[in-house]
Amino acid sequence: MADQGLEIETAPVRASEKFSDAKAAVVRLQELYTEATTFLIDRFSVAVTSKMPTARYRAFYPEVRVTVRSHALTDSRLSFGHVSKPGVYSTTVTRPDLFANYLEMQFELVMRNHGIEVEIGQSKTPLPVHFAVAHDDNITVPQEGVMEYPLRDVFDVPDLHSTNDDIVNGSGFRFEDGSEPLAPFTAQRIDYSLARLAHYTATDADHFQNHILFTNYQFYVSEFEAFAREQLANPDSGYSSFVSTGNVEITEADTPIDPVLKMPQMPTYHLKRPDGSGVTLVNIGVGPSNAKTATDHIAVLRPHAWIMVGHCAGLRNSQRLGDFVLAHAYLREDHVLDDDLPVWVPIPALAEIQTSLETAVEDITQLDGYDLKRIMRTGTVATIDNRNWELRDPSGPIQRLSQSRAIGLDMESATIAANGFRFRVPYGTLLCVSDKPLHGELKLPGMASDFYKNQVSRHLLIGIRAMEILRDMPIERIHSRKLRSFEETAFL
Repeated sequence: MADQGLEIETAPVRASEKFSDAKAAVVRLQELYTEATTFLIDRFSVAVTSKMPTARYRAFYPEVRVTVRSHALTDSRLSFGHVSKPGVYSTTVTRPDLFANYLEMQFELVMRNHGIEVEIGQSKTPLPVHFAVAHDDNITVPQEGVMEYPLRDVFDVPDLHSTNDDIVNGSGFRFEDGSEPLAPFTAQRIDYSLARLAHYTATDADHFQNHILFTNYQFYVSEFEAFAREQLANPDSGYSSFVSTGNVEITEADTPIDPVLKMPQMPTYHLKRPDGSGVTLVNIGVGPSNAKTATDHIAVLRPHAWIMVGHCAGLRNSQRLGDFVLAHAYLREDHVLDDDLPVWVPIPALAEIQTSLETAVEDITQLDGYDLKRIMRTGTVATIDNRNWELRDPSGPIQRLSQSRAIGLDMESATIAANGFRFRVPYGTLLCVSDKPLHGELKLPGMASDFYKNQVSRHLLIGIRAMEILRDMPIERIHSRKLRSFEETAFL
């Protein structure tokens, strides 16, 4: 960016330090980040109330760097926490307060597996002022043209040229200094998504839990709040609070929540546990675009699992309204990920998710074995981007659906699964049949049977139960090697 001939004033320059203690390394990251953001906030607060400053202000993201010198093999059972070959690896870091537990775990694994220290210092990547002030409620960045001078003449602003998914997409990304990526996302990419999450969900990233449920039906929100209140009333549940859209947080079961005057695009709710192992519910609405948008941004939080619990069209005559569909394969005709993940890439079912969902169905319905087939089928779910596909010549779609052995059709599940595969986030899908378009049962008012209504009320409980089962699994089992490519980042 051009400096407009101004003298550049930077945040204090700090020498890099090496650490063999993960906690101490995270503390140092927090110190560097706080120093950088405080510098920019102070300068910005003055700049917006004065004339054109006589200096350009700049601070830098902190950085983690490791050097691996040996080809010695690490524990081959682990899918993360190590690199495949010697070299220099680095990553920029943002919000080390938010990611403290995550960073500490990654540091411990890398240090133990390679017998090395981590080096903490300042990167050469400028920290955009928009992201530095984003967490100060007393500061608002004015729109371009409001101030007497362009903001970018005085501060660094977000740069989309360096905000991308090249690392997770396997594009052979390297930093300008030749080091290879240590983490799947750079600081700029994470900051971009944190800002988008706050906009789309109307809740802060701090509230998101490690287990994410996606739905496309408002009914599940009411059920989720009812379940949350039951858990808060039980002192032994392990859940500590419930957060509603707008960052309204309650800790008592009978505390009322005022309705939000203006709902966000993707209303989000969080049933929290102190260690972050609770459940977050995101109502993504309808369509693959929303599904991609939500998962694009939630992925930077590195959740342990996300599962779609929505409605679908049942494609088999033997299915009834309210039957469950457990996806074990996906027919992708959503098209929103074609440029990032070609359709020839298989999206496999993950055993840990599948078994957790099936067990959860058994636990909630009290059916098992052969009897479970009365209400649930396992098979291919097709995801399409045309909600009114039935109005076109049906011969083409019906033939493809039949050849793929599809048993359910929706507009979100394959997108969520494919983005889980792309971002290395364990994924799964359990849908509820809400209509049967090929058999004359369209989604119309008054068609829901008592069986359907009862199943829908249990559907969310099944999703939550599956997450509780996954919560009790070792993290290295959930984040298995199936989602890792030939050369992966050491950080999860």
